[in-house]
Amino acid sequence: MAKKAKGNRVQVILECTEMKNSGLPGTSRYVTTKNRKNTPERLEIKKYNPLLKRMTVHKEIK
Repeated sequence: MAKKAKGNRVQVILECTEMKNSGLPGTSRYVTTKNRKNTPERLEIKKYNPLLKRMTVHKEIK
């Protein structure tokens, strides 16, 4: 069962931008939470991509 968000915290999905643009099969995604009130814009964080075996920029989707 999905966890219910408390207050302004919402779950977001981060997806690798390099993998998406390369056209290779597979994708690297992470699930995290953010405070909608403090960060209304989309998150952009450097995370590890196990398929490319290096740190890449992951952006929030949807």
